[in-house]
Amino acid sequence: PQTMTTRFFPAYPWDKSSLKSMPVDLQQFEKLDAYALKVNVKNSVEELVKALLKQARTDLEKVRAIWMWICHHIEYDVVGYHNESQLSSKPIDVLQTGKSICEGYAGLFEQMCSIAGIQCMKLSGYSKGYGYKMGQTFTGDSDHAWNAVYLDGRWHLLDSTWGSGGVDDSFTKFTFRYNEFYFLTHPALFINNHFPDNSNWQLLKPTLTLKDFENNMLHNSNFYMLGLLTAHPETAIIQTVNGKASVSVDCRSATLFTFKLKGTDEHGLMTLKKHGMKLDIYPQKTGSHKLQVFAKPSKASEEVYKCVLEYVVECKSVDKAMRFPKDLHQPVGPSWFTERQGFLRPSQPDPIIHTNDGRCSVTFTLGKDISVLASLHSDNSSLTEDMRSRHIMQIHRGNQIELKIHLPHAGNFVLKIYAKKKSDPGNYDYIFNYLITCLNTEVKWPAFPQSYSKWAEDYEILEPLSGLLPANRNVQFKLKMHGIAKVLVQAENTYPLTQSRGYWEGTCNTSGCREVFVMVHENANHSFYSHVLKYEVETQ
Repeated sequence: PQTMTTRFFPAYPWDKSSLKSMPVDLQQFEKLDAYALKVNVKNSVEELVKALLKQARTDLEKVRAIWMWICHHIEYDVVGYHNESQLSSKPIDVLQTGKSICEGYAGLFEQMCSIAGIQCMKLSGYSKGYGYKMGQTFTGDSDHAWNAVYLDGRWHLLDSTWGSGGVDDSFTKFTFRYNEFYFLTHPALFINNHFPDNSNWQLLKPTLTLKDFENNMLHNSNFYMLGLLTAHPETAIIQTVNGKASVSVDCRSATLFTFKLKGTDEHGLMTLKKHGMKLDIYPQKTGSHKLQVFAKPSKASEEVYKCVLEYVVECKSVDKAMRFPKDLHQPVGPSWFTERQGFLRPSQPDPIIHTNDGRCSVTFTLGKDISVLASLHSDNSSLTEDMRSRHIMQIHRGNQIELKIHLPHAGNFVLKIYAKKKSDPGNYDYIFNYLITCLNTEVKWPAFPQSYSKWAEDYEILEPLSGLLPANRNVQFKLKMHGIAKVLVQAENTYPLTQSRGYWEGTCNTSGCREVFVMVHENANHSFYSHVLKYEVETQ
């Protein structure tokens, strides 16, 4: 039996340097990997190793060839697992049936290494694998087996069972699905789901206790393979404080996230950060809720989100005020992602906009050639389809856009922002949303005036902003418009506006009419007017 060398890894937790315990260049293995997959020798373990080593020079290459062959040729024996008396874990039997459970994978690995002249140990212990329940304790016999190999003067860990694929939820079907993560895994990551019977084989200083292992958050291999670094909290069970629980993830590069709490993403507020994300959860029922976090690289448009974290949220009290509108989409607020879509320098960097008087505004610098559409949504609102955008006014100044919002009543609203290239004939794409909250029940702003197609993007209304004018009153008009010859306000009578310093100004009287129109003459020689704005007049 080999003596353990005392050359340990830097202390746990993981130093974020590398997923592996020694420098490995996967591209250099491409030829060797392809060769190892094609080797087809079943008569004896010795013959198999001899064939594999034809292309392997260094010890690392020998271990790699053995690893690759086992991961792609031995399948997990789901039947044998349920009926162990019928099962042989002898290496030659594993080789000839092409099936085994972890014991057989580790035993075959150990024998093949020993034939190749490489020190290898078969290790056993507890694992957070199939059937693991969050927060469970481990007692009794070990439930899993893996290996340690001696390379470059120290020990390294690998798990060929988990490298080869996985079983389905009902434990009736195995699927080959190669996983690079479990080849020479960094010990500070391996300990996340492998706890050896002999704690020396953690290869960590200081070692973790079984209690640490039980309490620690399970990060599956997706977590690290997607370039995620850390998650907070580090324990699997989160208690809410005043009805709220928070989770955050740090990662190396821009990553997209989603989450599910009890299967839906309604009761949270997730914001993307440059290096990760932050999620605040507000369960609307007490009790225990399963929370899953999913991720995918930002470049991979066609890839699916993979589950990277699971928590249990224990909720003792519900914060009813944080009931979000159904229309709220995750993530909320601006981020690197909305920047990529051409919305730069947001005046409101936070996902929630609080307003006391029911008015607020958001400004962006827009990328080139972008046309914007915005709408307002709430659960208990009488906002009809066409009124959703009438409570928002767009003001363009150069490459800046301001969205002025006047809420129709108190409550929680979603401000949805859509965009398209001006040069594209197609539809607007949804880009992102904000949550707007207003607690002041006195609030009751009318919609902005209705504008028609001749109202140009860079025109601006200074007054009246309200689309509902008082009856029997003189109303002051001030509009910023250019490139037109004449402006008229048509009520019961018609009132011309006069131009000074780029503004058109004047008054109109609202007696005796229900609607007021602003009309423009684009050219002094033409006799027809175009409608640009329409106001309603209050009924007496």
